[in-house]
Amino acid sequence: MKRSRTLRNRLLSPLVYLAALILLFEDWLWDLGLRPVRLVAAWPPLNALERRVAALPPYGALCVFVLPAVLLLPVKILALLAITSGHPFSGVAVTILAKIGGATLVARLYILTRPKLVTLAWFAHWHGKFMDWKNVWVGRLKASAAFRRVSMVSAMLRASARRALARLRPHGIGERHASRPVRMLRRLIAIWRARHR
Repeated sequence: MKRSRTLRNRLLSPLVYLAALILLFEDWLWDLGLRPVRLVAAWPPLNALERRVAALPPYGALCVFVLPAVLLLPVKILALLAITSGHPFSGVAVTILAKIGGATLVARLYILTRPKLVTLAWFAHWHGKFMDWKNVWVGRLKASAAFRRVSMVSAMLRASARRALARLRPHGIGERHASRPVRMLRRLIAIWRARHR
């Protein structure tokens, strides 16, 4: 009994590490995608579009929420065709860009459409079940030693990347010592922000 449990743990261990990496990657993609979208959402035409999406009726919101998956499916198929026809770099690059772009768009649309979607009884039922299931499995995964190890390595890598970037940045360079294009860009940004407050 103990031997079969040890064997099972050894066989499942790589899958747990893989699941931990995927979960961390998905969290990173979600955060990475929402930051620039929040900045771009301040742009008046996009802001107006988001208000229109938020005002849609429930089934209209569902159509908009499902739209990125439908639109990205042909892109992913073309990326697979590129890989199989001898263009692996292009195919993988398109797949990664589609994944990041799709995750960004779905994250924003989820935030905008969720209040209307949960008014649909069937959606609220299955959404609740899915979130409960996800929370149970994510909780189990986060409690595992594999996830703690992967999280620790990920945190160490992020910290070393921040230190490396901090070393690359010039310290003590103020407005007077910045190049002329940088000063002009800063002024334009300040003027734009002042007008849009």
